[in-house]
Amino acid sequence: MGRTPNRVEVLGLPVDVLDRRGLLDAVAGHIDAGDRVTLGYLNVHVVNTAMRDEGLADFLRGLDLCYADGAGVVLGAELLGHKLPERMTGADWIWDLAEAAAGRWRIVWIGGEPGVSGAAAEVLRARFPSLELHPEHGFESDVASLIERVNGFEPDIVLVGMGTPTQERWTQIHRSALSAPVVWCLGATADFVSGKTSRGPAWLHHNQEWLARLWTEPGRLWKRYLVGNPLFLVRVLRERARR
Repeated sequence: MGRTPNRVEVLGLPVDVLDRRGLLDAVAGHIDAGDRVTLGYLNVHVVNTAMRDEGLADFLRGLDLCYADGAGVVLGAELLGHKLPERMTGADWIWDLAEAAAGRWRIVWIGGEPGVSGAAAEVLRARFPSLELHPEHGFESDVASLIERVNGFEPDIVLVGMGTPTQERWTQIHRSALSAPVVWCLGATADFVSGKTSRGPAWLHHNQEWLARLWTEPGRLWKRYLVGNPLFLVRVLRERARR
């Protein structure tokens, strides 16, 4: 079994004390050990969704690794007395994963809409030509056929990116049928890598990812951030006061 990192809780949900290097080292350790593990992440949107979706909360609590995807969770953990080294957004660490996997691991990327994960895979393979990365879109009705193709590729890692809570529900239902050592929920990363969705100005998304996303998609995301962020903070402050 790969090394287990320290784990803390934010509003009853787990988050592991990891930086990007530690995350990839943990993944490598599980693959080398032949473990079967499932990975996911916490950000403010995931936490808020889990507060009203007990199935999602149960899935998150059962993860083998769960890392902080957003600065809001890092802040929330700090307010509750825990120190997390950094937030790790998929659009950043995917390049580290691709570099580590090139010539070493086989990856299947089950993305969202048709063509998006394929376009993202092309971008990554252009930078790392020895990367074995097979794309599939996520919303396929014939799931049995999809899983058969995925297992036929014999991947070390299966990336599942359909947005919360769809990707978590899909993984919870189908994890046992997937033969890969690592199955990893990673959100809308393919949208950013493929260029389908802009991350906004670099100076902004490096510091305030949520504000950059709101900048680029205000009509779709205003409620998630302008309502969800304060709601999360209130929940954290109530938990802190209760303690």
